[in-house]
Amino acid sequence: MMGTLARFPGRKQIDTSKDNYWADAEGDIEDVNGVLKITRIRVSYHLKISSAKEEDAMQALKVYLAGCPGAQSVIGCIEILDNMVIERLP
Repeated sequence: MMGTLARFPGRKQIDTSKDNYWADAEGDIEDVNGVLKITRIRVSYHLKISSAKEEDAMQALKVYLAGCPGAQSVIGCIEILDNMVIERLP
């Protein structure tokens, strides 16, 4: 998911190198009818950008899941919750 999201800002000349872009992820495992199942994944993407590029980054967050093979493989089975934390560069 992280790689797919990085493609979109990259098209807008937003630096998604490891110093400027990373993610924190966690998930929930629940007992569903006696079977342990991953039910939810939460991903917080972190991106260091100038304020001029913030709108492009947020737009990327809105559309990347539709083109993400990993996400599309589990949507419907696992809830995906994502957000982006922006750190503004001077």
